[in-house]
Amino acid sequence: MYKPRMTASNRVVVYGTMPEAGNYDSARSNVLRSGRNTQLAARPGKHRCLAGLTILLITLALTAGTTGCEPTLSCLEIRNWHDLHAIRDNLGGCYLLMNDLNSTTAGYKELASVTADDGKGWQPIGTSDGPFTGSFDGQGHEIRDMFVHRPDEYLVGLFGAVDVGGVIQNVKILDANVAGEWAVGCLVGENCGEVRSSYCGGVVTGEDSVGGMVGRNGGTVADCYSTTSVAGRWDVGGLVGCNEWPGTIINSYSASSVRGEWASGGLAGSNLGGTVARSYSTGTVVGEDYVGGLVGDNQGEVSDCYSIASVVGQWYVGGLVGANDSPGVLNRCYSTGDVGGLSFVGGLVGSNWATVTNSFWNVETSEMNDSDGGTGRSTAEMNDIATYVNAGWNIAAVAFGQTNPQYVWNIVSGQTHPFLSWQV
Repeated sequence: MYKPRMTASNRVVVYGTMPEAGNYDSARSNVLRSGRNTQLAARPGKHRCLAGLTILLITLALTAGTTGCEPTLSCLEIRNWHDLHAIRDNLGGCYLLMNDLNSTTAGYKELASVTADDGKGWQPIGTSDGPFTGSFDGQGHEIRDMFVHRPDEYLVGLFGAVDVGGVIQNVKILDANVAGEWAVGCLVGENCGEVRSSYCGGVVTGEDSVGGMVGRNGGTVADCYSTTSVAGRWDVGGLVGCNEWPGTIINSYSASSVRGEWASGGLAGSNLGGTVARSYSTGTVVGEDYVGGLVGDNQGEVSDCYSIASVVGQWYVGGLVGANDSPGVLNRCYSTGDVGGLSFVGGLVGSNWATVTNSFWNVETSEMNDSDGGTGRSTAEMNDIATYVNAGWNIAAVAFGQTNPQYVWNIVSGQTHPFLSWQV
């Protein structure tokens, strides 16, 4: 059976917006998302993200001419689940987590357990109409045992929606169990602000835009990692479900188990106009169409990344990227994971309709001699620094156990594949 490949010339673009908050129709979503021959021009939240940016710029402009005094922002201390729940009463505030939260902490049974809110568990902080715009610093403390069961809701996670100006950082979430429909993540459902230096572990399930940490990202995810078990239907990723313009994922990694139907990736399910840089993925990815060790469907920029994830799919399956659609760019990347599929299968890229430069895959470990983009190399060649110097990589040779942060890439030449210099 022939399955046509969608290109810019035959892709149908559906203009308009998705349903307003509170009127999300999963049946309509199924129609719009049925096949990559339909590309949605705008989704719920996109206009909110851009509106938030406009408001922020206006605010900065209005305050630029005032006196040089800067207000002192007093942060509230979070010590139990009641305190955490109360953040929704002031979504623009500054908060500090002062200790670990778990099933023995006050407020857990009423707010975050399997019996809380009639079995729905934790109620996400921030909605489409009232997103979080403040600052939450976990200070390295753990939030453990959070239960969220809202399979018919969107914007689901510890935080539901984080808008421009909102910052979530230094948070560790362990043993979470999170279920939603659209924009579902362990930490944040939809991020238009900043998520930094955080970790997620547990189980996350949903339908569309399902990520181990962030469901849908239009902001920044930096210095983060996930070891989550993630399952969904569309745009399913180990760290981020769907990374959309102007979303950025940088200096991050995923060691998650990912299972989806369409656009499934070890790090991000899809990268639609966004940027993925200096990041990597391990673990396993199992899907049907558009399945990649790092990104399932790429229509943005992926640079200085690698994947060693094991990948299994049917159509458009790649060790790094399942399908690289226009105007996607892959540069200075590599993959080594074993790859299996039925059609349009490649060691690095399953199907390429855009740009792939200075990138490689290991023909031995992947057991793949073909790729629609990139250059296949033996293990010995992949361990040789000359392979990458000749391709213009910013790379330096180091000894075992050492790193050279002045370069993007490091390698123990002759003994290892390249690794990112920020890796410990």
